[in-house]
Amino acid sequence: MVLNIFLRIVGAATAVSFLTVFFIFLLWGCVATPLVFVGSYFGYRADKIEVPTKTNQIARFIPEVPYYAAPPISNIIAGMLPFGSVCIELFFIMSALWLHQLYYIMGFLLAVVAILGATCAQVSCVMCYLQLCVEDHRWWWKSFFNCASAGLYLFLYSIWFLASKLELVGILPVMVYLTYMSMISLAFSLFCGTVGYLSCFWFTRRIYGAVKVD
Repeated sequence: MVLNIFLRIVGAATAVSFLTVFFIFLLWGCVATPLVFVGSYFGYRADKIEVPTKTNQIARFIPEVPYYAAPPISNIIAGMLPFGSVCIELFFIMSALWLHQLYYIMGFLLAVVAILGATCAQVSCVMCYLQLCVEDHRWWWKSFFNCASAGLYLFLYSIWFLASKLELVGILPVMVYLTYMSMISLAFSLFCGTVGYLSCFWFTRRIYGAVKVD
C-alpha cells in the first residue's frame, strides 16, 4: 500500500488504482476473514493428534549442544542445501520476471519444486536427528527455521542479481524490486519451513513410535 502511494505520486504505469486496492481489501475482509473462522471451527472439532509416547510435565535439562546443532549456525548450514537445489533455476525465473525473457519449461519447474521439497524434508530430518542425539528435544521451531533460512539466501541472491544483472535508474525502481523480492523470499521461507516442520513431525512420530517404553 505504501509503495503504491509512491508509485501514484510519480505517475508510474504500474500503480494500482484506489478502487482496485479497495476491492482487494474487500476480498480480504469479506472472504478471507470468514474462511479463517470457518477453518478454526472445523479445526477445533477435529480429532486431536495422538503422540506415540507420554511426555513429562517437567522439561528435561538440555546439555550444551555442539555449534552445528544450535542456531544460528544450524540455520545457516541447513538453509544452504534447499537454496542450492534451486539456485540454477532461480536465475532463469528471475530473468523472466525482471529481464522480460521467456520461461517455458514448466515441466522442469515442477520437477525442481519436487526436488526442493525433498531436500527440505531430508535436511530437516537430519538436523532434527542431530539435535535429538545431543538430547535437545526442542525440535519444532528449529525444524521450521532450519529450512526457512533458505529465504534469506534467496533475498541475498536477489541483491546480487540487482547489482550485476539489472540496470535500474532511480530509487523507486529499486524499492519496487526489493519489495517484491522480499515478499517472494518470505513466501519461499514459509514453504521451506512448513515442509521442514511437517517432515520433522512425521520423523519424530515414527522414531518414537518404534521405541519400546515399559
